[in-house]
Amino acid sequence: MEVDPELSALAQMVFPDFGDVAAVRAWQKAMSDAAPPATADRGKGLEISDRRVPGPPGAPEVPVRLYRPAGSSAIGTLVYIHGGSTIMGGLDIDEWACLRYAREAGVLVVSVDYRLAPEHRFPAGVEDCYAALTWVAGAAAELGVDAGKIALGGSSAGGLFAAAVALMSRDRRGPKPVLQMLHYPALDDRMDAPSMQTFIKPPFLTRAVVGHMWRHYLGGAGIATSPYAAPARATDLSNVAPAYIEAGALDPLRDETIAYALRLMQADVPVDLSVFPGAPHAYDVVPGAAVTERAFAGRARALRRAMKWCEL
Repeated sequence: MEVDPELSALAQMVFPDFGDVAAVRAWQKAMSDAAPPATADRGKGLEISDRRVPGPPGAPEVPVRLYRPAGSSAIGTLVYIHGGSTIMGGLDIDEWACLRYAREAGVLVVSVDYRLAPEHRFPAGVEDCYAALTWVAGAAAELGVDAGKIALGGSSAGGLFAAAVALMSRDRRGPKPVLQMLHYPALDDRMDAPSMQTFIKPPFLTRAVVGHMWRHYLGGAGIATSPYAAPARATDLSNVAPAYIEAGALDPLRDETIAYALRLMQADVPVDLSVFPGAPHAYDVVPGAAVTERAFAGRARALRRAMKWCEL
């Protein structure tokens, strides 16, 4: 299968050695510095604010950024978790996506600045994200939103955390998300799915990069001992939040993503699954590409639909 011509720019990216965290972070900063602003009219139609919310017990507060549609009530809330292989990024890395969700879906977006590996390995980051979810539910009246209309979402490592938080919330009888949006998520530390064996050479994400991510996040050999660390290891997926899941056909994470969607369906969890032909990992970062627009339109529809289902 050939790469979608509109995504050919991704083939020109040169990745650093993901075994070197400092090099990866320097690369990400250079990419961010060279990129144009997320939008020339960042605040148009939105109220944007930063704050700190209570973290997990005994841990620091968690920085979050709120994107609120101005002049009207948000139809619900999206707790958004950024990508970055668990080792890089923050509130700015996926701001372009948060702006779109707030504007196009009409939701309050709460973007979470979780602690990064390897300085803070599992479960620090995912516990920060769960703390943000529980804060939103507890502060719903202050925020002017419905505590029963909260969704989770994230891409890549953010999708890993979103899936894990959905499991945590079920098991801890915490706030029940109305949707978990998982975009090309990393879910299985075993890395034994067929696509993981196929896509082993640059360009784009490779099996080696994914392996480094798991080792940075989990320590040692990168082997998960908890489904909250690698959701594909969960033996019971029943009664978790309905899912909207995307995968790229040329992504090494493709097959584990599809397998997770199938297991959710088998557990009687509603699932909307899209696989984009010719799409490598992070296909939605190319502005104006047809696959990018299709992905964001589908996500906005999924969010609006999930919020309306709560009213039935």
